[in-house]
Formats: sequence, structure tokens, C-alpha cells
Amino acid sequence: MSNNTVPNILPPDDEQLQLQISIEAVTQERDTIHHQIQAFEDVLQLHLTDYIIEAQELNTLYKQQKRAKKDNRLAQKQRGKNYKAPKGLQPQNQKLSSDSTPDLETLQLKKRLYREAMLHVHPDKFSLSPNEQESATEITTQLIHIYKHENLEALQTLHAQIFSDSLDINLNIKSKDIPTIGKTEALQLTLKQLEKELEVLKASELYAIISTYKNPLHFIDELIIYYKDKIEKLKKRTRTKKN
Repeated sequence: MSNNTVPNILPPDDEQLQLQISIEAVTQERDTIHHQIQAFEDVLQLHLTDYIIEAQELNTLYKQQKRAKKDNRLAQKQRGKNYKAPKGLQPQNQKLSSDSTPDLETLQLKKRLYREAMLHVHPDKFSLSPNEQESATEITTQLIHIYKHENLEALQTLHAQIFSDSLDINLNIKSKDIPTIGKTEALQLTLKQLEKELEVLKASELYAIISTYKNPLHFIDELIIYYKDKIEKLKKRTRTKKN
């Protein structure tokens, strides 16, 4: 009597199966939280864009004025206590000359690129990471200068650099490539990376707001009050009358 050959179908490894289940669960939780944060961030930007940009522009101006005053005091000290600046005509700062005034379409494009880049990299997003906040401050200072004093091409270049994350600042959560290893170890590394990403999302300020506020939209009202107060203080410090 001949026996029929039965395929040797082995059940999946229990550990690998459990890892895959865990990966799916963590991935779903991570994606859900990420979408919640993204949706809330979109609402924040809708209400706060103008406040954020004005506050950052004023803050940059304030720092520039402080630096200029410091430089003037140092120059005065180097010249001597009794030195007085000469009277009469003083040299004027020359503005960048251009062959023609930018057309309306170019101005609108510059404004759109500027607002997009400013929202993406403004320092308040990195309040929990001093080093990254410092980098963001330097980038926004450069962004403001290019927007106000340089051409569209220069702004497009910086805009592209900011959104490609090629600048020295961690703007997004990035997953590391997993090396070619055994399946079980690869699944373990994948789970570990996903858990780390989930931990980062849960530790974010926006998720804390979503989780703790009965109505997260009330936080927007608090931020508007905060930015209005900040803007008024910066206007007084810079002695500007921006609307």
C-alpha cells in the first residue's frame, strides 16, 4: 500500500506571529495619533498663522536691534568716551537694486513660500529641544531676510532645503533602515522602532493638549491671547507700529 505524499506545512513561529500582531497594533495606534495631531495642527495653523509669523518677524527685529546697540556701544568704547559722531550727511544703506519691480504673481508666490516655510520651521515648534530651537531661530532669521531683501529664486532654494530636511534640524520623525538580518530579529527591531515613534508622538505637546483638554479648541483661544500679548510687548521693544 502506497501512502500519498502530504505537504509538510509547518505552523508559523509563535514568536514571529506575536511580533507581527504587536507591530500591527502599534502601527495602528501610531497612525491614529499621528492623524489626530496632524488634524489639530492644521486647525492651529488656520487660526494662528498670522500671529506666529508676525511674532517671529518682530522677535527677529528685536534681536537685530539689540545686536546693533551692542555693536554701537562697543564702537563708542573703542573710539573713546568723548567721541562724538560727525554731523551732517550720513551714508545711507543702499537697497538691493533690481532690474524691474516684481509682478503681482511673483509677490504672491513669494508670500506663499515664505508662509509655508515659516510655519514649518518656526522656533516655537521646538520649545522642548533647545538645540533644535536655536537652529530653527537661525533658519527663520535667514528666511525673513531672503523674503524681504532677495529674489524669488533665493527664497525657492531655501524653501526647498527646509522641506527636504537637508538643514541641520530634525523636523520630522524618520524611521531608520533595518539591516538585512533574521526575520525574528528584524521584526523585533521594527517593533522597537515603532514603539519609539509612538512614544515620541505621545510625548509631544500637541498630543498632551488633545489628551488633556475636554475641548482642545479652547487651547487655540489661549494661544491667541499669548501671541497677542507677545506681539504687543515686541512692538513696544522695537518701537514699531505694525498692524
